[in-house]
Amino acid sequence: MPEFSKANRKRSRVVVVGAGFAGINAAKELKHAEVDVLLIDQNNYHTFQPLLYQVATAGLETGDIAHQVRDIFRRQKNFRFRQGTVTGVNWDAKEVELADGSAVPFDYLILGVGAIYNDFGVPGVKEHGFFLKSLTEATNIRSHVLRQFELASAHPELIERGALNFVIVGAGPTGVEMAGALTELFYHPLASDYPELDMTKAKVIVVEMTDKVLAPYSPKSRRYAAKRLEERGVELRMEDSVAEVREHEVVLKSGEVIPTDTLIWAAGIRAHPLVDRLDLELERGYRVKTEEDLSLPGKPYAFAAGDMNGHKDRKGQAWPQVAQVAIQQGDHAAEQILNDLKNSPRTKFDYFDKGNMAIIGRADGIAELSPVFLGLRLRGVLGWLGWLVIHLIYLPGFQNRYSSFASWTYNYFTYDRHVRIINYNEPSPGEVANRTGKLVTLEEAAMTEPQDVELGKGKRLVEA
Repeated sequence: MPEFSKANRKRSRVVVVGAGFAGINAAKELKHAEVDVLLIDQNNYHTFQPLLYQVATAGLETGDIAHQVRDIFRRQKNFRFRQGTVTGVNWDAKEVELADGSAVPFDYLILGVGAIYNDFGVPGVKEHGFFLKSLTEATNIRSHVLRQFELASAHPELIERGALNFVIVGAGPTGVEMAGALTELFYHPLASDYPELDMTKAKVIVVEMTDKVLAPYSPKSRRYAAKRLEERGVELRMEDSVAEVREHEVVLKSGEVIPTDTLIWAAGIRAHPLVDRLDLELERGYRVKTEEDLSLPGKPYAFAAGDMNGHKDRKGQAWPQVAQVAIQQGDHAAEQILNDLKNSPRTKFDYFDKGNMAIIGRADGIAELSPVFLGLRLRGVLGWLGWLVIHLIYLPGFQNRYSSFASWTYNYFTYDRHVRIINYNEPSPGEVANRTGKLVTLEEAAMTEPQDVELGKGKRLVEA
């Protein structure tokens, strides 16, 4: 495929921004089309985000849930990849603008840049909280958690100051899975690693502003999840929320103050900050307003898919920001380009809900399938097995599936988590580090003022 320049233009060029579920599936859908496809992402890999929490809790290696983009598409002849950070779109010139100053022309554009966590303006979250939306963040959470046990071992007096209190904000699937995995990490491998520590002192505390654990699920499944978490030692603070996060404590709106060095924020997301600079109409959660075919209003050549898309269902509700929606929207956006090439009418997007799944811990999960799958409600071991099978199917690449399955089998029979390594990740050229060392994208940094001077190769300190 020729370089993406106007001089070399011979057939329609589709630029896909973002190597998430939406972008990857859109590019795959165009495999046999008479177009040239260029996918742009600041990382050279696709991350299987539903398993990030397993990296954060030492269950899987980073390579188990990430796969190089070029390898995914090695047999797709009309595909090319470019690593770069998109900073904007010149709609008049139909060009994607990159952080290095270059511009990439397009005939069609599919935006699938995903979402980041929304702190809802709660003071201190950006400065002191951890988020779980990237491999680097997951690795840093793992390293931080393990580091807390090292500190507690060397300085036991820190335990009373909350060194082993781990606060998770949000009782959705991410919060529930993270809470269950942390308790298993504490009471099995870490209990052997630190015999000098009383593991009953290690606490996992989940703060949820509503009265529901796993709100999208049925009442029976919600009650089941809450009960099983409490049986595992998780403390639930329901119908409460965070008022402020400080360096060594979390203040709840109820007035309770929880001493802690670790707050993991899983309380909600917003569309990627790139959307703020695209001059587009935004819906709630900064999601992009689209037409029924997922194209942008007034821009039929451009589409938004995945977590950034604000398209609504028949009840006026935005589609959930989950992997299955992103996959189907990526497919649908590409299908509309194929319809244009065949001079066929476009079709409106309609989500096929296959159901919801969450894992609480070892041999314990919930799977609620859609009516097309007989509306099955699986809990416990069956729900856990269903979760394992589905995630193995959707993991990209045979090596990823084999490695993840091998790790899960090993963990199940040995109660071990073999990735107990402390190695904080440094920022890549497309990332920056905030004051606490956690990583954010350049787009996120652009939302934060002021910024300090450059600190070296690809690094920038963000002072919130």
